[in-house]
Amino acid sequence: MSDLTAILAALAEPVRRGIVERLIREGERTVGELAAPLDISTPAVSRHLRVLEEAGLIERQVRRQWRVVRVRPQAMIEIESWLAQQKRLWEGALDRLEAVAARQLPKGRKS
Repeated sequence: MSDLTAILAALAEPVRRGIVERLIREGERTVGELAAPLDISTPAVSRHLRVLEEAGLIERQVRRQWRVVRVRPQAMIEIESWLAQQKRLWEGALDRLEAVAARQLPKGRKS
């Protein structure tokens, strides 16, 4: 599985996407802080974090007795790059479609 495929698969799950969004918004957090507002067990949160870590979206480290989690900016850059490429492709396709439609309109008629 490519890095992008793993990233998008991990983000497809709403709980994991929410965890990443929270980390982006609030910065690094402990596992306990991430688990607190969620209506799931701590082991379930740990499983979600493992998927995010395996996809390269987050990194975890131990600081004394705390497990601290933060977003890996490199993963966000990979997503942004892919989205920019898709945008260019769609813009090109839409420009070509507009040109075809313009050629097919009767002369003197405006859209």
